[in-house]
Amino acid sequence: MEESQERVMPSWPRRAADLRAWLSEAAGLEFGESAMEPGHAAPFEYLVHAFYEGGGLLDADDPAFSQMPTVDAVVWANRGGGKTFLGAVATLADLVFKPGIEVRILGGSLEQSKRMHAHLRSLLDRPQFAWMVDGKITDRRVRLYNGSSVELLAQSQTSVRGTRVQKLRCDEIELFDPDVWEAAQLVTRSITVDAVGRGPTLVRGSVEALSTMHRPYGLMQKVVDEAASGSRRLFRWGVLDVLERCELECHSDAGDCDLWIECAGRAHRPEQAGHVRVEDAIGLKGRVGEASWEAEMLCRRPQRSDCVLPEFDVRVHVVDRDPSPASDLPGSGELPWVCGMDFGFRSPTVVLWAQVDASGVLWVQAERVEAEVVLDEHIDAIRRGPMTQSYGPPAAPLWVGVDPAGRQRSDQTGVSAVSAMRSAGLRVRDKRVRMAQGLNLLRARLRPAAGGGPRMFVHRRCARLIECLERYHYPQDPRSLEPVKDGHDHAVDALRYLVQNLDSGFATKSGSYIG
Repeated sequence: MEESQERVMPSWPRRAADLRAWLSEAAGLEFGESAMEPGHAAPFEYLVHAFYEGGGLLDADDPAFSQMPTVDAVVWANRGGGKTFLGAVATLADLVFKPGIEVRILGGSLEQSKRMHAHLRSLLDRPQFAWMVDGKITDRRVRLYNGSSVELLAQSQTSVRGTRVQKLRCDEIELFDPDVWEAAQLVTRSITVDAVGRGPTLVRGSVEALSTMHRPYGLMQKVVDEAASGSRRLFRWGVLDVLERCELECHSDAGDCDLWIECAGRAHRPEQAGHVRVEDAIGLKGRVGEASWEAEMLCRRPQRSDCVLPEFDVRVHVVDRDPSPASDLPGSGELPWVCGMDFGFRSPTVVLWAQVDASGVLWVQAERVEAEVVLDEHIDAIRRGPMTQSYGPPAAPLWVGVDPAGRQRSDQTGVSAVSAMRSAGLRVRDKRVRMAQGLNLLRARLRPAAGGGPRMFVHRRCARLIECLERYHYPQDPRSLEPVKDGHDHAVDALRYLVQNLDSGFATKSGSYIG
């Protein structure tokens, strides 16, 4: 009789506390109640969201209940933060309590998918769950007697497009092919299941993304940014949020704990119940640089080790003010304009407007990014000047710094771009400078070796330039010294032409002759 009672599927956990109790009793899992870092989430919050369909399946008096839940989720967590294991735990709860549900696991590689599958198999080996397994657990598939199942998918368009399931859990999406990720958004469908102790229950189709964030403006950052619009629920935690309760004696003035700057003693809280040992976290911090620690362990921002301009920092160089007396800056409110321009047609032409204040600091104030527009239209835009009132009165620039390649004659018109601009009355500077030298001039303005603070700022309205300054990167192959030309080079090139014509010797010509 006891054996038959043990082999009855457990009844639906109606509240988040019931789910926590079941995970503790049946799987031996304990979770902290709150995150340590402001703005972060405790890992258990993700499990509640995943199992209760965004909170819509909770009892109405539960604090996490939601009448209009967002079911898709993205988990941004540190390396070793348990996201793959928690994905397996969420899958276990779905399989046990939602008869007939189909879950698919899609990793950045098949090896990554197998890691989540291995965690799930380990949980199902426990006596409380082993009897529920229908048949043999294979390397790619698990099925329970209640009809629920989970299967691993390969990272391919064919594998993803042939899928129609309720839950798709995507592990390490930073490693995904963007086309596969896009195809994955269309694979889910909702079904109604007969949950034990709850009856007919709508299980909504959802896609979950779990990953660290390696690259600025990579796929993971794109998905995190989408979550800000409410289309996905974001759960973020770092190593501090998954630390075990600390038993070490440390004080702010003792200097005896390498985690004190981040922790400030908060790991001593009674409710702290993470899985990462304090000694291990200290050891990890001692092995890596600040950039890796902040990006991959604290989850504060992506690492920029392969960026061409790692000196650029949004927190330092991006501003919301103009160079004028009203902002207590040197110079006058009628500072002259200068421009940088990168020619294009199918790829965009980029024009940047900037001002130099009396102390020589460069303030990039406006941008124009347009593809498939003829040169004459760009010339008209440059002559009119920035067209938003906050940029100041429209005025033609003192000069425009351009790519020296603009001296080449067009096959169609027989006239070079530089000559056409000069014929229109614009002063053009086109000094030939090696790319490496031009980039060094940018770096010198972003972070001068002599100190004294930045000598270049970018207004927040220049969104494309800011993105490109962060994303412009070298290839992973260390043998290649040239930055990757993936579309993020154009705005940076326009800025480079501006700065190299500002900060190096030049000769300015104007007139109406053909060059």
